[in-house]
Amino acid sequence: MKLSFTKMQGCANDYLYLDCRASGVPEKIVPLAQKLSARHFSVGADGIICICAAQTAGADGMMRIFNADGSEGRMCGNGIRCVAEWLHVHDPACAEKSVLKIDTQSGLKTLTRMGEELWQVEMGVYSAMAADLPAVNMGEGPLVRCPLEVDGKPWNVTCISVGNPHCVTLVDDVDSLKLEAIGPAFERHPNFPERINTEFVEVVDATHLKMRVWERGSGETMACGTGACAAVVAAVAAGQCEKGRDITVRVRGGDLVVNYTDEKVTLTGDARLVYTGEVEY
Repeated sequence: MKLSFTKMQGCANDYLYLDCRASGVPEKIVPLAQKLSARHFSVGADGIICICAAQTAGADGMMRIFNADGSEGRMCGNGIRCVAEWLHVHDPACAEKSVLKIDTQSGLKTLTRMGEELWQVEMGVYSAMAADLPAVNMGEGPLVRCPLEVDGKPWNVTCISVGNPHCVTLVDDVDSLKLEAIGPAFERHPNFPERINTEFVEVVDATHLKMRVWERGSGETMACGTGACAAVVAAVAAGQCEKGRDITVRVRGGDLVVNYTDEKVTLTGDARLVYTGEVEY
């Protein structure tokens, strides 16, 4: 059986997008995500995102995310921008709208079209409380600048949920990190029973951060939208950035812009088509 897909990327966070609005999510989505995401051996991607029928009245669609290892994620800031762009191009009901509403496993998200292949996501509020990540053995929270020992080395971390759970640490030189060595130890640390996404962040100045990310289920990726939001919240908590200002977060795939206030966090970035294709499954 042939499966049609669209490959898209937001700040080089690339996923395979499936139109599941009528058919529903494929029955064997977990092995399919594992197979098709394998770089060098298949199409290659950070995972599969299924564009499903909306679950909330007035919403334009729903996003479900399956990481490269087959595990299901709750939210993806870069992926949801690509869902909005896909709906804008392929759904006549969305083509003339400047604002779209998309269901996710972490609630309804509002997206605004800011220009050609450019979208802003209202990510909602964040939480640094242990129960919302979840995290154990670290107190109830807020988990801001907390000590964490990883493979025998002490780190100072801030744990943030922005729809997805994140563990952020500020470092002096993000480019020198051996992320493939330390990333898995953070991801599977026993304090995070559902695993964790980990961001290593270098403060360039008050409005610019550099970030590398180790995503649960995918390893190091070129970008992470929710991670960029968590990084800005952590930098503000550390007194390195100010609330209410546009903060540019440079990742390996490009730049994302985050604005964080007490009311909400917004994320702005690109959403681009890579190619379309078919595979047998």
